[in-house]
Amino acid sequence: MYHGRFKGTHYEAGYKWGQLLANHGKKLDFCPTFELTKERYEFASQCVKEYRKYFPEILDEIRGIAEGNGVEVETLQAMLFSMYCFEFDNRCTCFAISTKDEIIFGRNSDFLVSLEKLYMNCIYHLNINYSFNANTTAYVQMEDGVNEHGFCAGLTFVYPKLRKSGFNAGMLVRYLLEKCKTTKEAIEELHRLPIASAQTITIADANGDIAVVECNPEKIIIIRQESKEQFVATANNFNSVDMKQYRNPDIDDWKSDDRYFTAYNALKNNKDSYSVKLAEDILSGKYGFMCQYNRKANADTVWSVIYDLKRKQIWRVEGNPSRKNFKEDLRMKIH
Repeated sequence: MYHGRFKGTHYEAGYKWGQLLANHGKKLDFCPTFELTKERYEFASQCVKEYRKYFPEILDEIRGIAEGNGVEVETLQAMLFSMYCFEFDNRCTCFAISTKDEIIFGRNSDFLVSLEKLYMNCIYHLNINYSFNANTTAYVQMEDGVNEHGFCAGLTFVYPKLRKSGFNAGMLVRYLLEKCKTTKEAIEELHRLPIASAQTITIADANGDIAVVECNPEKIIIIRQESKEQFVATANNFNSVDMKQYRNPDIDDWKSDDRYFTAYNALKNNKDSYSVKLAEDILSGKYGFMCQYNRKANADTVWSVIYDLKRKQIWRVEGNPSRKNFKEDLRMKIH
């Protein structure tokens, strides 16, 4: 996992990173996981209009990367804005716990072994918006993270039965980390923003307000903890009644339902043990199937992360948590 720090304006941060890659002989003029088709270019050009309206600074960052790296900005936009909207590649599991003693967010990111050296942990301290520490299998867009105010967000991707110009899953998480202090603010923003892809977004704040948002271009459903429960959980499928019509039972979702029920049942049956240790054990597969993939099939958990919002700590495994230990990341202060 690469570790990057991004400072200055959005454009300056992008330019410096793009130039750094170019100086090391790395060009961002292709995507290793999908072909940049005419359809993707056309879709991205429609999305640009939405970003210009709702998140213009992200266009500045992408332009900076393009100019620093010596590639066409349209190429980066086609890669970044069409991601999550056409293919179904990355899988993941999220949960959040909220009690009077614990506020814990946990996530496994499951993806291709062949790309695991390219994944990134990013710390952003830009001139505007909130600072954050986040992880991604791409760049610019984020898959999970926590910001300086103790607000967390993490995505799980759902098969895209439909798409519309707007923000994809990774860009939604990036936007929320930069703009929101609380779960309430994040839910309001998700109702305001145009959504391009299908996903769940698990959110938690320092006040203990937790939720799973199931959303696509047509619907947004907010899932709160069940009566007498103190957790939410999700994987790569919609579980609410209103969103189940968008599920696709014919795809290989890397045992999404198994992972969901592993997390759900472990949290439901261990109410007296809520802790970072319990979160570690769930994510590392000690309560059932979670990360026990066959690496020879090019599938694995490529990182695992826990955000402890009571103690303002970040714990991460750069790899599969069943084989590696969680280590604390002390590089960014959470207020």
